[in-house]
Order: sequence, then C-alpha cells, then structure tokens
Amino acid sequence: MTPIGTALRRTVLLTLLALGAGVALSWWRSQAATPTPTQAPHWPDWPARADATDNSGAAAATAAAAAASDAVEPAWLPANEDGSTPAGHPVKVKESSGIFHVPGGRFYDRTKPDRCYPTAAAAEADGYRRSKT
Repeated sequence: MTPIGTALRRTVLLTLLALGAGVALSWWRSQAATPTPTQAPHWPDWPARADATDNSGAAAATAAAAAASDAVEPAWLPANEDGSTPAGHPVKVKESSGIFHVPGGRFYDRTKPDRCYPTAAAAEADGYRRSKT
C-alpha cells in the first residue's frame, strides 16, 4: 500500500475512534445526570403564628409574663470575681470547653468558671456536658 493510502486509512480510523469516544462520553453524561422533576415541589401550608393573627394583645401579655418569670430567677449566674461560685449555684461551667463540673469532682476545685448553675440538669439543658472525672 502506498504511503498516502496508509495515512488516509489511519486518519479515518482515528476519526472513527474519536467519534466513538465522543458518543460514549455523551451517553455516560446523560446516564449520570440528575433527573429533573416534572413539576415544581409543593410545600405544605404552615399554620399562622399566634402573634401575627392575634390583635387582642394576648400575645403581648404572654410575652410580658414570660419576661417577668425570666427576670425572677436566671438559669445561670456569672462567677464571682475571685472565681468562687455564687450561693445556690455550685455547678461550674467552662464555656470554652463546654464542660461542667459538680462539687466533689476531680477538677472542681481548680476550675475557674465562666458560668455557675444551680443544678447539673440546668447546665445540661443549656448544652454543656458533664466532666468525665
């Protein structure tokens, strides 16, 4: 076969190979594509907020009562200047570690608290965890 015939045959074969690779790639992409939904999503109706529909002032009275009850007894108190706990709030919380220490615990005496809680349950309710020792 002549050199021109060999070059022509190789060109045709390479073109067919590239065409086949393009078809295969196109098919693979169509198979891996995320299917699009046929219709828009339907979200459920949310109930109206009580304070948005209530014009009688009951919502404001409820909010004022809640604020008054919060003002009576806070869930936590800051530690005293010397690092001791306020009376009635023996549980020590370190905010940077997210750990609280109870009286009698291994590191209770050396902990300088950021917050002090009246009970371990109150500290857990605010998202802190008990020390392991």
